[in-house]
Amino acid sequence: MDTNAPRPAGARRVYTAEHEMFRTQVRRFFEREIVPHHRDWERAGIVPREVWLKAGAEGILCPMLAEEWGGAGADFGYSAVIMEEIGRTNATGVGFPLHSDIVVPYIEEFAAPEKKREWLPRMARGEIITAIAMTEPGMGSDLKAVKTHARRDGSDWVINGSKTFISNGQNCGLVVVVCKTDPGAGRRGISLICVEEGTKGFAKGRNLEKIGMHAADTSELFFDDVRVPAGNLLGEENAGFSYLIRNLPQERLVIAIRAAASMEAMLERTIDYAKGRTAFGQTVFDFQHNRFKLAELKAQSVMFRAFADQCLALHMDGGLSIEMAAMAKLMGTEMQNRLLDDCLQMHGGNGYMADYEIGRAWADARVGRIYGGSSEIMKEIIARTL
Repeated sequence: MDTNAPRPAGARRVYTAEHEMFRTQVRRFFEREIVPHHRDWERAGIVPREVWLKAGAEGILCPMLAEEWGGAGADFGYSAVIMEEIGRTNATGVGFPLHSDIVVPYIEEFAAPEKKREWLPRMARGEIITAIAMTEPGMGSDLKAVKTHARRDGSDWVINGSKTFISNGQNCGLVVVVCKTDPGAGRRGISLICVEEGTKGFAKGRNLEKIGMHAADTSELFFDDVRVPAGNLLGEENAGFSYLIRNLPQERLVIAIRAAASMEAMLERTIDYAKGRTAFGQTVFDFQHNRFKLAELKAQSVMFRAFADQCLALHMDGGLSIEMAAMAKLMGTEMQNRLLDDCLQMHGGNGYMADYEIGRAWADARVGRIYGGSSEIMKEIIARTL
């Protein structure tokens, strides 16, 4: 892909003309394959695997993956376009970014060559859906507290433990398990080991019922003497924590980019609603308080978009720091929650109804302040640089 193609006049500077051409393709896919069905998937609690296969066939999965493994070898801007379309349509059940931009990069960078050949092309096609299993019951954001452990037994690893709140947990065909391989070494004793669906002793628990993001399958996972080949280890033994820390800025930028797109889309729809809804003989928009509130929200949305685009540009140039990513994630999710709450209020009673998109977006957004590192953790990361 030609990432140096000129930008259209008036376009955001972070994207090229080719990025925008790709956006047209992605938007058409979402309007055809995602939007008409997402409410049904919310009721079912899961997105059908066939949708992943369709996305793979359209080149919407793993755009940054090298061409030799079935990807497009594109820059992160193409992934960002997909995230923005998810935010624009509030298609929060579609776990493409977790798969493409969080889990698959671990496989591409750290898996053994034979495992890359076996797994990566199938991941690009949507035949293998991935997850990463970090969180455990009672653990929260503290990775040092991981209790799931793996011991070496001959040419195998044997894994025991449990995980919870695992996104893509029901659909996953392969999960990267964060586990202790040196229990006495704290964070320096953590490794990443891949477990495939169907492996003896690996069980998926119930699909967890959440207050939002109902179409996103989120599961408990259990490992009972799960035996996998030694070659399923990613990278070096006991180096898993450093790998996780290195990839966290991209994960947090993913969340921030989606928050920015969600704010823009839901604000636009709220403005349209306010102009069309009448109360006390005039439109909701005609009340000065409401116009001023919408103006304030517009200013906030535009301001955060400028910062998110700056972070995106930095990341595409390899310069996004851990603290900048934390700032983007912190401010994006906090602003998104406040903005959507104000937009819901503008809808009155309709805003509280699940049939209205704003109510679903409001509930879906709440987890943004928790996953990927809570807002409190983001503040701690930023505070260390002061």
